[in-house]
Amino acid sequence: MRSPIVSLLLLALLAGCTSAPPALAPAPVVAQDTGAVWYQRAAAAGQQVLGVDAARSLITIVVRRGGPMARFGHDHVIASRSLSGFVAPDAGRADLHFRLDQMTVDETALRSQAGLDTQPDADAIEGTRKNMLTRVLEAERYPVVLLQIKRLGSAGAGTLVRLSVMLHGVTRSVDVPVQLQRSAKSLTASGTLRLKQSDFGITPLSIFGGAMSVQDEMELAFTIVARTA
Repeated sequence: MRSPIVSLLLLALLAGCTSAPPALAPAPVVAQDTGAVWYQRAAAAGQQVLGVDAARSLITIVVRRGGPMARFGHDHVIASRSLSGFVAPDAGRADLHFRLDQMTVDETALRSQAGLDTQPDADAIEGTRKNMLTRVLEAERYPVVLLQIKRLGSAGAGTLVRLSVMLHGVTRSVDVPVQLQRSAKSLTASGTLRLKQSDFGITPLSIFGGAMSVQDEMELAFTIVARTA
């Protein structure tokens, strides 16, 4: 027979990872500018314009557990493999976007690369994904994340860029050092940064008065590959 403490812990795990919250009522989606018109004009004027290669581009986000009962939960890796957009290398500009509902949660290989030594089961992963899209990110209302990158100058052996992120209807900018590799027909950019969910008006998931929660800070890594169409 389970003790009351064990039952409480199991309930916490289910609430934190696998419970499916009620669906949000549909909300109007405002059209978002992905910058396509600017790149059409740039190409028409003879500037080099590259298209993002989604199959070779990847954004990963690690969110970590917190609270006194954190050891009973999981850290998570969220990934986007559906990045779209354009890069104008000579202008030092890129405009990218991806849909939240196309993100994956806890791919085994990505968890291993992030140094996470546990693997949630399929039910826990699906519950985490539903909670993320409905309770946290409100993906029906804010379905797309917009990324605008502008080159600022050199940063040691790399390049300093200003990254503007529009998430959850809020835009924040941060200066990020990136590594660039450029050829005549392609460009690859990679880097890492940290952002806080609360900076975008997002309340990190928390249950039992914060006894089990998701930390506010997110760890992001990206590799963006763009090629001549």
